[in-house]
Amino acid sequence: MTALLLDHWNDLLRRCGASADPQPYGEDLLRRWAEPQRRYHTTDHLRAVLGHTDTLAGQAEDPDAVRLAAWFHDAVYRPDRSENEERSAALAVRALREAGLAEPLVAEVARLVRLTVTHDPAPGDRNGEVLCDADLAVLGGSPEQYAAYAAAVRAEYGFVPEDAFRAGRAAVLRQLLGLPALYRTEAARARFDAAARANLAAELSSLEG
Repeated sequence: MTALLLDHWNDLLRRCGASADPQPYGEDLLRRWAEPQRRYHTTDHLRAVLGHTDTLAGQAEDPDAVRLAAWFHDAVYRPDRSENEERSAALAVRALREAGLAEPLVAEVARLVRLTVTHDPAPGDRNGEVLCDADLAVLGGSPEQYAAYAAAVRAEYGFVPEDAFRAGRAAVLRQLLGLPALYRTEAARARFDAAARANLAAELSSLEG
């Protein structure tokens, strides 16, 4: 499966006009996604987001920019740090410039990565809508799938005491439920919204109970 991901990366970079060999950059990214501190933000998550991005690609202004952002959006991930998205965006800028991609594309990828801090794209931001919907698709799984996701998130924060985790996690869930819309593309909204709201509300209730 890792080899398929690397092939996806190489094809994507070449399609985007890379002048350098894309493989070393892809290998570095896959090493990052396989770091031992990860329990949810793993290569499985990367693969899922890329798959959802492909499904929603017709809604994006630049599907390949969204695919690149998916590769980088959690490339730097330390659960004890708060600047992961900014550091991931900086990594994207550095790597994609070295690979020879055009500066407007590099800037768009970095912007999209930073957008995953809030998952709240501006109206009409079609690239942002697709990336955020792909990243949040996990929320709209079956109750069993959602429970596995929530358990993996808790495992990533195993160093946090239970009371503190419950308070912090509840704040994240309230922020998601308070978004003007949880999903912005029509396809994602139809497929995931009802289940996601039920899952989020159930977890929030259990945390506050």
